[in-house]
Amino acid sequence: MSLPTEPIGSIPRPAALLTGIADHAAGRIDKSALDGLYDDAVRDTIATLESLGSTVVTDGEQTKPSFVTYPLAGLDNLAPDGAVIPFADGHTRQLPRLAAGPFRYAARAGDYLRAAQRHASVPVKQAVIAPSALSLLYPQDPITGYSREEFLDDLVDEAEADIRDALDAGAHRVQLDFTEGRLSIKLDPSGGVLRSFVALNNRVLDRFTDEERARIGVHTCPGGDQDSTHSLDVEYAALLPDLFAINAGVFYVQLASEADPDAALAAVAAHLRPGQRVFVGVTDPIDPAVETPAQVRDRVLRAAEHIPPDRLGTCDDCGFAPFGDDTSTSRETAFAKVRARVEGTALAADALGV
Repeated sequence: MSLPTEPIGSIPRPAALLTGIADHAAGRIDKSALDGLYDDAVRDTIATLESLGSTVVTDGEQTKPSFVTYPLAGLDNLAPDGAVIPFADGHTRQLPRLAAGPFRYAARAGDYLRAAQRHASVPVKQAVIAPSALSLLYPQDPITGYSREEFLDDLVDEAEADIRDALDAGAHRVQLDFTEGRLSIKLDPSGGVLRSFVALNNRVLDRFTDEERARIGVHTCPGGDQDSTHSLDVEYAALLPDLFAINAGVFYVQLASEADPDAALAAVAAHLRPGQRVFVGVTDPIDPAVETPAQVRDRVLRAAEHIPPDRLGTCDDCGFAPFGDDTSTSRETAFAKVRARVEGTALAADALGV
């Protein structure tokens, strides 16, 4: 099959792991026992993805607290009262706030990748948080003795090191999660915040060679948490021109849950730059109904009306459980949707003769 298909990242954690996390927090089991549960969950996630026909896998983010906060665990210069992200159903997520400098990552994505590679027989991709998201950690009131400019310089260095560590460890692809892109337009309809995010991400990506950037992708979606989104009501066309100005080789674009996919696909086709490939979302993690392979096939064929097949791939719209405590989608449903994506993409490849 010449139409590539890849997962975005997170898979719901198994019940045994969720219980183990709670037991460890309560002091009922020690860290070694919890680490064993983490390793079991990673092994089972990868084995299941491979059994479903995935030729590229992830660790399902089984050991991350969330897709955004994994570099922060253990830092002692954070306060809990950072930026608040509101979702359409009324719930919120709150980021920490940087209370003092300097800013450093406490964990690197390459460590997750190397742990996953021990269990995989196919290539493994690695998701990382975009530096633009972590820029939200710096407070509106300047930190005494540590300016925002100094923070951004440190953030760029740390983000580069995070991506490079995963590339050097042999990641099939390093995927920057850029969910804040569409949200930024909701917060600032002028697009100024979005353009500043793009510029910051490019400060990092410009440190890589063309060959390295071909292995770096950017994921965009309107957020996905507890069966709700934070920016699905934002006009997609306002995001896409700036999205493809990011100096990456691959883009993962949510489309299955989009109200007007043809308009979005037309915008993608208009702004996709030479040498860039786009993976379109063909399964909706928030919708409890499992797509059929035929539905996936038809979504791919619609995309191929706008984008040449040799520049096209498929993905899920978003991760299935980007935050570790999100149990709104079952593990079984997530894997059923993955199966539909893999099988439906193969059907589309056959129909397209590629």
